[in-house]
Amino acid sequence: MNKLFTVSPSPHINTGVDTRKLMYGVIIALMPALAASVYYFGWGAVIVTLTSVLSCLFFEYVIQKYLLKGPITITDGSAIVTGLLLAFNLPSNLPIYIIILGALVSIAIAKMSFGGLGNNPFNPALTGRVFLLISFPVQMTSWPVPSGFKTGYADAVTGATPLAIIKEGIRNGESISNLMNQVPDHMQLFYGYMGGSMGEVAAFALIIGFIYMLVRKIITWHIPIAVIGTVALFTGILWLIDPSKNADPLFHILTGGVMLGAIFMATDYVTSPMVPKAMIIYGIGIGIITVVIRVYGSYPEGVSFAILIMNAFVPLMNSYIKPKRFGEEVKNG
Repeated sequence: MNKLFTVSPSPHINTGVDTRKLMYGVIIALMPALAASVYYFGWGAVIVTLTSVLSCLFFEYVIQKYLLKGPITITDGSAIVTGLLLAFNLPSNLPIYIIILGALVSIAIAKMSFGGLGNNPFNPALTGRVFLLISFPVQMTSWPVPSGFKTGYADAVTGATPLAIIKEGIRNGESISNLMNQVPDHMQLFYGYMGGSMGEVAAFALIIGFIYMLVRKIITWHIPIAVIGTVALFTGILWLIDPSKNADPLFHILTGGVMLGAIFMATDYVTSPMVPKAMIIYGIGIGIITVVIRVYGSYPEGVSFAILIMNAFVPLMNSYIKPKRFGEEVKNG
């Protein structure tokens, strides 16, 4: 016999789920938020999304074909997910050349330089977003006001985000009760009528995607609930201590990137922990850092920085917080 039948150690489990199925599941989950972005920002959302996705696909193809000279994997959906998430973290009036540069950083530096999917320590889309925020702070903080297709991509009317209004007002000594009259109410925030990044303006659409991914078992509840719960807990404590200087917890959850970050960014397979206990610790860390930056830092928003900081701790968590071995007996007492 010249053929050997090799049997690997147990357990022998095959769920039939591969990278392609998972990535396209995430893409489907992002569609409600994308539809909401197009509804609120019109052609700007369409142009930014197409530019980001096509640029990510292009850079990954070129790098794999001509630099790494390995298999082409752009059909697995991971580059599309990166492109969508990068677009969701950008204003809908961002110049095209800046979007392309962000895609280059996301794919070439944050992903492919580490060996491609499965090897990158930091979330690629957030790495691209933070790079652009530092390099182009004016363009990255010029937020279009929701106006649908009434205005074009280049002539969108811009305004401050609710978080920025609150942050600046508190800095100037204004009371929260007065500032809350200058921002959309909670129901408007829930449905997305506010300025901000494309993917962070419609909480209801993000929740639909969250439910879809839970039902399809693409993600688990641990990280999103830990992040959102921690933000709610700590902002709630601050609000109870001094409601004249701190916004209520629901405002913090519905504004900025908390929902987008907790559901779609922090749950990235490669850059998040592998076991539930570590996932909860990871989510709590993201929530704490987000609140600290929002309340005490110079930026009105801190989700992107919080996730990237906690990405750096994931290897340690995976090393020290490990799942129980298959077949291992649980000791009582």
